[in-house]
Amino acid sequence: MATVPSVSYSITVRLEVPAGGKAVSQLTHAVESAGGVVTALDVTNAGHEKLRIDVTCAARDTDHAQAIVDQLEVVEGVVIHKVSDRTFLMHLGGKIEMKSKVPLRNRDELSMAYTPGVARVSLAIARNKEDARRLTIKRNTVAVVTDGSAVLGLGNIGPEAALPVMEGKAALFKRFAGIDAWPICLDTQDVDEIVRTVQVIAPGFGGINLEDIGAPRCFEVERRLRELLDIPVFHDDQHGTAICVLAALKNALRVVNKGIENVKITMAGAGAAGNAVLRLLLAAGARNVIVCDYLGAVHKGRDDLDESLQWIADHTNIEGYSGDLRGAVKDADVFVGVSAPGILTADDIATMAADAVVFALANPEPEVSPDEAAQHAAVVATGRSDYPNQINNVLAFPGVFRGLLDAQAGGVTQEMLLAAADALAAVVTPEELGPNYIVPSVFHPDVATAVAAAVREAAGGRARGFTEA
Repeated sequence: MATVPSVSYSITVRLEVPAGGKAVSQLTHAVESAGGVVTALDVTNAGHEKLRIDVTCAARDTDHAQAIVDQLEVVEGVVIHKVSDRTFLMHLGGKIEMKSKVPLRNRDELSMAYTPGVARVSLAIARNKEDARRLTIKRNTVAVVTDGSAVLGLGNIGPEAALPVMEGKAALFKRFAGIDAWPICLDTQDVDEIVRTVQVIAPGFGGINLEDIGAPRCFEVERRLRELLDIPVFHDDQHGTAICVLAALKNALRVVNKGIENVKITMAGAGAAGNAVLRLLLAAGARNVIVCDYLGAVHKGRDDLDESLQWIADHTNIEGYSGDLRGAVKDADVFVGVSAPGILTADDIATMAADAVVFALANPEPEVSPDEAAQHAAVVATGRSDYPNQINNVLAFPGVFRGLLDAQAGGVTQEMLLAAADALAAVVTPEELGPNYIVPSVFHPDVATAVAAAVREAAGGRARGFTEA
């Protein structure tokens, strides 16, 4: 739940008030007295006796929005006509569409875009499948694939409910990297079916972005698809998160003048995101890491370790700590949470080392209150947009796929992920770097291009040129 009014719960109330008197001036006061924030007040129709007004305001949640409407209703002379949830209005009919890139104004153009001219292009591709990257949308198209089993922080809500999220992901691909992405929401959570479905649709895409597939299935799906396909397979919940966390941590450690190879890092969360973050941190030089799940520290002595947890136990917790998260946080230089809300307190953060770094990334409610953590930590980051240092995957995945597609890469390597993290961190200049600015804004014009260039170079250099047929 939002703690302050947010545009995510923005409403527009269409109402009528008497043309004279104090009703208009009382509208803003009514919203503010209910704890809301007026963002727009538009007179849409004026008469001698009545004014029709649209009042747009931000609320904390749906109950708060209703409380604001109730407060408006008690203003003398006000008649409420309609209340619109602006977020739902944005989603009406979906957020993306397909558009033709070529004109179809006459028979000549139709004959080249479709039959009979298109047959020549199809025959050329039949002779050489690689020409599909040059002559079709494959060169710039990504499938955003989900089974709806781990959507945002909402859990296993199914493929239909996942569709608005996947549409949003596709919109971000287009906005930040010029990539045409399409949601593929699968009505199955069977690993074999997911893998086979993606395998048979892969010819139409230049890359596969796995999204919101629950652990541990996501690990096997990604591994098998990487073995089967000759196009990049990228699991954003794992690798996108890992890139952003590593980039932010590099800059946070610069702020506190510590080296990644020397710090103690405690992590909460051993799922898809936690596993990928851990692997990238270790690849970047981290040596002293303890990972905790809901049962406590992961260590070799536990008898409940699956394959993923066993890997963690074999590569972390060198002293064999077997206690809980609170004990693991004590004297740590860094806390990285990709787990659950409210599992730590300010008192826990106070036990960390001097100049501590706290990444509380559970969303929408972090592992520890950012305000409380900031009382004891030198740098605090969250996954939220209403605090500084938002760790947001949109900083990574558009540029990563732009680089992969430009290089016509056949897969994703650890070197590419490290290069992307380095490039993202470097977007923040030494003059800009500080406790409240360790990652750039998602709207920074250099983010996607810098990440794309780094991935492209790691994939083998400059993009292969496209020549006209």
